[in-house]
Amino acid sequence: MTPQEYVQLKAFARQDGAMLALLWIGSFVCYILGLSNPMLGFVAMVMICSTPFLAASRLRHFRDYGREGIISFARSYAYTVLTFFYAGVLLAIVIYLYFAFMDKGFLLSKVLEVLQSPEGKQAIQAYGLGAEMDENIKFISGLRPIDYALNMLTINIITGFVLGVPIAAVVKRVKG
Repeated sequence: MTPQEYVQLKAFARQDGAMLALLWIGSFVCYILGLSNPMLGFVAMVMICSTPFLAASRLRHFRDYGREGIISFARSYAYTVLTFFYAGVLLAIVIYLYFAFMDKGFLLSKVLEVLQSPEGKQAIQAYGLGAEMDENIKFISGLRPIDYALNMLTINIITGFVLGVPIAAVVKRVKG
């Protein structure tokens, strides 16, 4: 790969990473709102499940318009990983800003609400998880906004490495 081709790859990956980040940010917003409205929780799940399809579609666009219809597996994989990285960085910034300035304990209060409901208490007792739940609640309450952001960034980068293999394998196209 020449330096110019690498610059092109990064430029397309940045643009498409921004598109993927918009999908993830929308899903994050629907997830948070879905804590009060189950239908939005379902929408968040559908949006997250559409991630590989959007990534494959954008890779196909890069292959057809940026690479004139031909792209190797290695280049496809690199493009997908970079796209997930750029999207992950943007989502991590949004998550940091949300937890630093907007959440004010909303997420933790919703988790506690579910755990303290009669059904939640019954499930915790049935599985004998009382002590573990107390530890987990204490752990979650101690997380800082940067912890949430870095955790999501790590998950998204790893997801890019894992999903990059099948996406690149499906979308690659070599000469005749």
